[in-house]
Amino acid sequence: MNFALDPRLAADSFSVGELELCRVLLMNDSRYPWLILVPRRDGLSEIHDLSPRERALLIEEASFAGARLKALSGAKKINTGALGNMVAQLHVHVVARFEGDFAWPGPVWGAGKPEAYTPAAAEERLAALRAALGLDRPA
Repeated sequence: MNFALDPRLAADSFSVGELELCRVLLMNDSRYPWLILVPRRDGLSEIHDLSPRERALLIEEASFAGARLKALSGAKKINTGALGNMVAQLHVHVVARFEGDFAWPGPVWGAGKPEAYTPAAAEERLAALRAALGLDRPA
C-alpha cells in the first residue's frame, strides 16, 4: 500500500510516529499542544471514505491520542475535528486547549499567526509525546 503525506501537512508539522492506522504529527505551533492524525490510506478526503473497521479505528486512535495529550498537558479541554478545507487529505486535529490560551474560547484555526517551536522545544515535546503514546520512533 502506498501512502504519501500531503506536502502542506509535512511542511507544517513534525512526525511523532505511527499508530495502527494513523501517522501522528505534531503541528508546528507552540501555542497549543496539537496533534494531527492522518490515516495511512491514499486518496481519502472524508471519514466516510474509510471502511467501517477503519472508521472505528480512527475514532479509537483519536480518543487515545486525546486522552494521552490531555494527561500530558493538563489541558482543560481537547478539541477534535476533521475539517479538510485547506488540505483535502483526510486528517484529524486533536488540540489541547486551556482557559486563557491565545484563541480561548474560540477555535484555533485562523486565530493569530502560528509560533514555531524552537528546535530544542520541538525535540522535548516530541520525546514527551512519543513516551505518552508509546511510540518508539518517528515515522
